[in-house]
Amino acid sequence: MKKSEKTKLVETLHATFSEATSVIITHQVGLTVTESNLIREKMRNAGARYKVTKNRIAKIALHGTKFEGLNDHFTGPTAIGTSDDPVAAAKTLVEFAKSNSKMSIIGGSIDGQILDKSGVEALAKLPSLDELRAKLAGLLLAPAAKLARVTQAPASKLARVVQARADQLQS
Repeated sequence: MKKSEKTKLVETLHATFSEATSVIITHQVGLTVTESNLIREKMRNAGARYKVTKNRIAKIALHGTKFEGLNDHFTGPTAIGTSDDPVAAAKTLVEFAKSNSKMSIIGGSIDGQILDKSGVEALAKLPSLDELRAKLAGLLLAPAAKLARVTQAPASKLARVVQARADQLQS
């Protein structure tokens, strides 16, 4: 690889680290092309990115970012998952690692806070940003729905009483 290509790769990776909210580091040994494409597709669908990296280039790219503390994790056959959603990359990679023994979670970071393997697995159990938004929307709409039911209840009770009285008079 030429020096200019390495420089461009470092710049691209540095920009990725600078923009990401979370970084998850994995070791992947023996993944087939099909399996690599599958994990990349799952990551894209989750709104995250997956990239196999050279350790030396990744360590250089980390310099000056909030993820600098991850330097020691870059050993062996390394790949990274990054995302703007703090949970998306962790959730997708942990799920894939459970079903595929060729991948293992090494560690990660959220906004500069370093996580070990168990920390990443705990992060993966949290609801995603979209799930939290849906729950919040449900909580905000619930009082309005309850209010509508309460205001309709007296009218429906009155209608049933009137109907019962009309039935009684007809008999």
